[in-house]
Amino acid sequence: MELNVQNDQVLNDNFNTSVNIVNNLKQMPSNEDLLQIYGLFKQANVGDVNTDRPGMLDFKGKSKWDAWNSFKGTPQSDAKQLYINKSMELFKKFGQ
Repeated sequence: MELNVQNDQVLNDNFNTSVNIVNNLKQMPSNEDLLQIYGLFKQANVGDVNTDRPGMLDFKGKSKWDAWNSFKGTPQSDAKQLYINKSMELFKKFGQ
């Protein structure tokens, strides 16, 4: 049991570090990358999407909702690890 708690803490620490990395990239990633990182962030912190899809004219809101919903069913710990992996990919591309 204690090992799981330690693993969870390491995952959370790595996730928080990755959020900081993404927020401080030298260049802005593509919209596709930003939407993926947004969806993973929401899935990692909230879980499955818990709001209605925005209306037809809210293009940005719909894109963000769709990005989050694309990870529906992904366990939060898996979403954190995917976010970490994506942040490392973005760091290699865009630096900090």
